[in-house]
Amino acid sequence: MNDTSGRRDFLKLGMAGLATAGVLATVDAQKAAAQAASDSLLRTVLDRGKLIVGTGSTNAPWHFENDAGELVGMDITMGRILAKGLFDDPTKVEFVMQDPAQRIPNVTTNKVDITIQFMTMTAQRSQLINFSRPYYVEGVALLTLPTAENKTFDKLLAGGSATRISILQNVDAESSVHYALPQAQVLQIDTQANVLQALESKRADAAAVDLSTVRWLASRNPDKYFDAGKSWYSMLYGAALRQGDLDWLTFVNQTFTIAMFGHESALYDAAFKDYFGQEPPARHPGFPVI
Repeated sequence: MNDTSGRRDFLKLGMAGLATAGVLATVDAQKAAAQAASDSLLRTVLDRGKLIVGTGSTNAPWHFENDAGELVGMDITMGRILAKGLFDDPTKVEFVMQDPAQRIPNVTTNKVDITIQFMTMTAQRSQLINFSRPYYVEGVALLTLPTAENKTFDKLLAGGSATRISILQNVDAESSVHYALPQAQVLQIDTQANVLQALESKRADAAAVDLSTVRWLASRNPDKYFDAGKSWYSMLYGAALRQGDLDWLTFVNQTFTIAMFGHESALYDAAFKDYFGQEPPARHPGFPVI
């Protein structure tokens, strides 16, 4: 066999492998369940035929009802990504509405299989539950008015002590704002709605809110809100799972990784663009930057 014919045969085999990849990739749920440990939630979920996710319904762009009354948002998409990984069907998921205070208790008492509810990962919480790999990096950002002369971060910074920033009242409000704008006036306000109202009424030059909120509002209402172009103070969002179940944790982590960095990224990419107004960073074959 010469080099040319050898390469031709190799390519034929390669194309045959690609042709059957879709068949081999879809594992029958019953066979998958048989591979999981008998006490793993992975087996329980597969046998049940649906995933049960604890989440919320009142916080766009994470979990909220759209105009048609459908539950949507980035957290909801992550639940559908898991359902697709489990059953090759993103609709095989039941969403259980829960208060933020129930995010951990509902996992530890088996009321839900997993909580996906814009939950910040902390060392203290990790003593009570396992976190999945992060699916979003949250931060603090600045929302301004598109018609304002000082709508960009550079202009806000140049304003020094004349710059006024509204922020939700909390013990870290002053230090958080002054990390990015050392001389700015900090207006601590009682509710998030009033933080935005201070901006809209021009009592504040910018509102310091979550980065996801800035991107959601600025992309949906460009005539009303503007992204000043500055974010800081990274916080990781992860899903919460019951401790002591390595099979379930590994499945969730691998499914999230494939959806964010691998070949099954359609659901994640569409949601990221829809809810944050941005295309996800390009993935490049080769070195796994994940």
